[in-house]
Amino acid sequence: MYNMEHYDEENYYMQQEDDWDRDLLLDPAWEKQQRKTFTAWCNSHLRKAGTQIENIEEDFRDGLKLMLLLEVISGERLAKPERGKMRVHKISNVNKALDFIASKGVKLVSIGAEEIVDGNAKMTLGMIWTIILRFAIQDISVEETSAKEGLLLWCQRKTAPYKNVNIQNFHISWKDGLGFCALIHRHRPELIDYGKLRKDDPMTNLNTAFDVAEKYLDIPKMLDAEDIVGTARPDEKAIMTYVSSFYHAFSGAQKAETAANRICKVLAVNQENEQLMEDYEKLASDLLEWIRRTIPWLENRMPENTMQAMQQKLEDFRDYRRLHKPPKVQEKCQLEINFNTLQTKLRLSNRPAFMPSEGKMVSDINNAWGNLEGAEKGYEEWLLNEIRRLERLDHLAEKFRQKAAIHEAWTEGKEDMLQKRDYETASLSEIKALLKKHEAFESDLAAHQDRVEQIAAIAQELNELDYYDSPSVNARCQRICDQWDALGGLTQKRSEALQRTEKLLETIDQLYLEFAKRAAPFNNWMEGAMEDLQDTFIVHTIEEIQGLSTAHEQFKATLPEADKERLAILGIHNEIAKIVQTYHVNIAGTNPYTTINPQEINAKWDKVRQLVPQRDQALIEEHARQQNNERLRRQFANQANVIGPWIQTKMEEIGRISIEMHGTLEDQLTHLRQYEKSIVNYKPKIDQLEGDHQLIQEALIFDNKHTNYTMEHIRVGWEQLLTTIARTINEIENQILTRDAKGISQEQLNEFRASFNHFDRKRTGIMDPEDFKTCLISMGYNLGENEFSRIMSIVDPNRMGLVTFQAFIDFMSRETADTDTADQVMASFKVLAGDKNYILADELRRELPPDQAEYCIARMAPYTGPDGVPGALDYMSFSTALYGESDL
Repeated sequence: MYNMEHYDEENYYMQQEDDWDRDLLLDPAWEKQQRKTFTAWCNSHLRKAGTQIENIEEDFRDGLKLMLLLEVISGERLAKPERGKMRVHKISNVNKALDFIASKGVKLVSIGAEEIVDGNAKMTLGMIWTIILRFAIQDISVEETSAKEGLLLWCQRKTAPYKNVNIQNFHISWKDGLGFCALIHRHRPELIDYGKLRKDDPMTNLNTAFDVAEKYLDIPKMLDAEDIVGTARPDEKAIMTYVSSFYHAFSGAQKAETAANRICKVLAVNQENEQLMEDYEKLASDLLEWIRRTIPWLENRMPENTMQAMQQKLEDFRDYRRLHKPPKVQEKCQLEINFNTLQTKLRLSNRPAFMPSEGKMVSDINNAWGNLEGAEKGYEEWLLNEIRRLERLDHLAEKFRQKAAIHEAWTEGKEDMLQKRDYETASLSEIKALLKKHEAFESDLAAHQDRVEQIAAIAQELNELDYYDSPSVNARCQRICDQWDALGGLTQKRSEALQRTEKLLETIDQLYLEFAKRAAPFNNWMEGAMEDLQDTFIVHTIEEIQGLSTAHEQFKATLPEADKERLAILGIHNEIAKIVQTYHVNIAGTNPYTTINPQEINAKWDKVRQLVPQRDQALIEEHARQQNNERLRRQFANQANVIGPWIQTKMEEIGRISIEMHGTLEDQLTHLRQYEKSIVNYKPKIDQLEGDHQLIQEALIFDNKHTNYTMEHIRVGWEQLLTTIARTINEIENQILTRDAKGISQEQLNEFRASFNHFDRKRTGIMDPEDFKTCLISMGYNLGENEFSRIMSIVDPNRMGLVTFQAFIDFMSRETADTDTADQVMASFKVLAGDKNYILADELRRELPPDQAEYCIARMAPYTGPDGVPGALDYMSFSTALYGESDL
């Protein structure tokens, strides 16, 4: 047995308004409405399976159409039905249907398969209503409400804009038919002219809605207008069943619209993908065609004969690399991006991957591109090799022409020179010269052998490299080789003739050679000596000038030996003159081995002797100057080494005076002023040091090894000393002012100083926040974070992270002294005013000195209280303004 209570494991989707017992006593009118409505509702689903029912309690008795109905509305397969005609078969089928309903979360009580098989109308209608609730109403959800409440809210939302429609339930709210018409018009305004409907004509309204729904919305006519109008309270279940059909019909339309949108979206994606595919195919085709056209150009290896033509090829290739290829690189990159984007879009939209046309895959394009770059690399290498080859050819041809021109210029006149017989009438010097000249020529000729061989080798290489002008090169090379053989024979003949004559003048030749060998180094020595003696020098120390003087003395020590060498060289020249005079030999001309002559040697020797004393005088003067500079260094250092430590000592003494507690503040102030006076009296020594520093700068002295102090160090130290003594005196004066203003005794000040010094662990005259906090705790302060922050804002208003002794005294005096407050001053004014809330100008003039009375009158605001009189002044706001608690 089952009960018609709808139960869901998580929540109740529908609360019944009436108990099942009351449903057993259906009103006959309601039963008629339910029978028609439920039958029409069942047929609206059964016709999908090609069948229908005529009598609701009779046609479901065998359970077959009941199981079919459940399969249609649920979309699921039930257990295989029994096809027998016996009662047991029918009960089995109905139980299968009831079990299926129970499996959907509906608990049926008091409904058994026997009642359905027996044709119990009320039980059958109750069962159908349960099915309607579960499969047509339960899943309705509107704004977090479901089932009946959700359906009602849906109706209210859809009919809200329509006048004379107020849907509050599923019975009397629908009697005038406007609710049904409003639902249709809201979703299909073209089907009903809502403006022509009247609330007082429910029959027309209902029939219009029922006819339109059946004709255009495929909603069967489940109700009769006469039954609804003729019943005081139409059956709620019938109305709900019919209205749910509207919900599902319009929901289906919305789903259809959603489906259409989905199809449009899918088609749009397909169209976009197809466009991307077309773009890819076109871009790939264009790129491959460009590669196909470009590769043959890059594979063309037909060389040019001239460098200009090959350079033009190279320039064309550079234009290709710079102008033509970069856009194609971009196209290739864009092609790969488009391909990847397309594949991603296809994958995300569950489409099959894109397969380009044959030969247009990305891999195909990459292969073609690789072939292009291979051809490009090979072409570039070929171009460079060809340019290098032509460059080599041009270089070799130019080298051949240059070497040939040089050789031809060198050989010009050489044959005539070698055929001369000038040695027959030549003097000894001329013979010797001719012999040496000929030896030199032979050496030169031997040296030129390499050039001739190079010319022949270059010509050979030009032939091997297929130089276009090889015939002219070969003809010129042959002429050079023939001429070279002729020069070799003539040279041998002249050499033999000269050697026969050489022995006649051997002695003179040897003397000339000896003179040249000894005169050259001596001449070089004299030129170097003159250069050294005239060389300028820059020194900065005594040691440097002493080093120069020592070197000069060593040079002077070598002069006697040099003079001996000079006389020996001149002796060789005198011996030659003696031989010429004795043997009457014609030696017209000069020494062939050197251009140096005795006159030049003597002139340079005299110049050296002249420069030596001049160098002596320059070294003496520089030595004196360096001695004076050293004196200035020592003079400055002696003073600076005294003044620097004196300044440091004074700084330390002032620091101790400001920290130690010797005598009263007045004693400390007197002591400091005496220090200040003694410091000021020291100023002449600073001025004297400035004078010495100026002398050092004028002498261009840049360093001083005798002291670590510079004038800048002394100046900075002196300025810091004056600043420190002035600041320390000011601090003592401020302490005196604080003491006198706050009424602090000397003993209290000493205690404050002792506490401050004790917690000033670094002995800098300044406490950091942690030391200050420790000091306050030792003095009995109970400090939290907020309280300490407040105190720090008083002693360190600029947030410097330090506490000076003056700030410490101000804080401690504020904590210990009895100071006036705004309330105290206000109370005093109240006494003068005779206990009134205001004061008069005459009372102020009577009780206060004239200047102070006028000061108050000028600054007190008029009193505005209800008890005021003309001329009353507000002394309360004036008092608070005095202490910064308001504005004057």
